[in-house]
Amino acid sequence: MPLTELTATSRVTVFPLASLTVAYTTQSTDERRLGDIGLVTIVDNHSDGDELWRLARELGACTADQDQARWILTQASRARMVNAEGDLPDATWKAFVHRRLDLDALFANHDVLMTGRIAVPVP
Repeated sequence: MPLTELTATSRVTVFPLASLTVAYTTQSTDERRLGDIGLVTIVDNHSDGDELWRLARELGACTADQDQARWILTQASRARMVNAEGDLPDATWKAFVHRRLDLDALFANHDVLMTGRIAVPVP
């Protein structure tokens, strides 16, 4: 997938995962604003998000892309539920999406997972 740049203001949950700082937010494909796209990104200036997929393989023991995506979304959803490190209710951010995966079934209220890197004010 070619690099896609997204900018928005939305709720962002920032949390630690292994040695990474990760940010999770959602996007919507239409005016219903269902948050059907999960955006899970690394907070830094150089990552491409592949670190998340590597962790899914190594820590989650997932080999298939769909299973890796579900593992990544599980970590993000869990962090949001417990407010692991930081919850930014109205953050303006800029993300650079390197990978998009359409899920084979709805998971954690998402049809799509996007990964990459993000610039967001960190708490």
